[in-house]
Amino acid sequence: MITLTQLTKEFGDSTAVNGIDLEIADGEFFSMLGPSGCGKTTTLRMIAGFEEPTSGRIELAGEDVTWASPKVRNVNMVFQNYALFPHMDVHDNVEFGLKIKKLPKAEAKERIDRMIAAVRLEGFENRHPAQLSGGQQQRVALARALVNQPAALLLDEPLGALDLKLRKEMQLELKSIQQETGTTFVYVTHDQEEALTMSDRVAVMNGGNVEQVDDPRSLYEKPRSEFVADFIGTSNLLRLRVDDQSGGVATSSLGEGMRITCLDDGSTSPTRTITIRPEKIKLSAGGDVPQGGSVVRGKIVENVYLGSMTQLIVQIQTGEQLIVHELNDEAADRTTSPGTEVTLSWPTDHSFVINDGEPAGTGAESE
Repeated sequence: MITLTQLTKEFGDSTAVNGIDLEIADGEFFSMLGPSGCGKTTTLRMIAGFEEPTSGRIELAGEDVTWASPKVRNVNMVFQNYALFPHMDVHDNVEFGLKIKKLPKAEAKERIDRMIAAVRLEGFENRHPAQLSGGQQQRVALARALVNQPAALLLDEPLGALDLKLRKEMQLELKSIQQETGTTFVYVTHDQEEALTMSDRVAVMNGGNVEQVDDPRSLYEKPRSEFVADFIGTSNLLRLRVDDQSGGVATSSLGEGMRITCLDDGSTSPTRTITIRPEKIKLSAGGDVPQGGSVVRGKIVENVYLGSMTQLIVQIQTGEQLIVHELNDEAADRTTSPGTEVTLSWPTDHSFVINDGEPAGTGAESE
């Protein structure tokens, strides 16, 4: 549905988008995720036609629209502030675009009724925006955009003004509406959980570049760079000295049966940078050393209760600190107070190599 080729946008001496390539499929819920200033909103505005690229190409359904006016592009945009007309009721807000297109009344009524039902606002047709909750206003904005049957709907942080509970509810609503309508959604957010919850695929952006494009599970389980590992969820980053490469496993020996292992990628570099997710690490207070995988000793230095789980900071024998997440029912029969000596272990394939031979800093990195 949308193809971006070497798309670049410069503002004076600053490069906001740096020659990115993206392909977004028809009917896909695609998110652009990254911190403020990474270029995601600028990219969305170029797709909409609100910003002209410095160079590169934008195709919509196979047609080159790089320099086309926004009004001739078959896309609609939903903003964070919704931009509803306060003097119009729900019905008239949704109808607005169809009146401009001078659609026949019977067809317009059928579209409006179907879209109001799709966003679950039946019975609210005569209410004005001031009489609606934030979530309801957001759904009116969606209906107004979708009633025009755009080839793609562009959404710029549309949940940013909502409180946390409503945002989580609307994440599920948005995904449901997208699946029901089959419209291609291109969604911009800085919220990693939001992107992982709703998206078929996510492009993680940083400094105007696309770091990785993948489905949510692959982004979380197999980040390809230190930035992605750190930005998506919570991650431990360690740099290893490789002492042995055999049987498809690279091992860093720590003495007394202690070791850190990762799958051997065939590199001849003497070091590896790996990421381990906190929930993959198992903690035991006994003296038994598990066979296979990574095993390290350490001491708990911090214990934070997070409701369903506890976050532990463990200083291991190398001097570095690892974050460990334990479900509270798993830790119910033993102490996890600061000062407790523990053994940590995790399978070899959960030490994911992300950046061979490059420094990743020291200690555990978190979001």
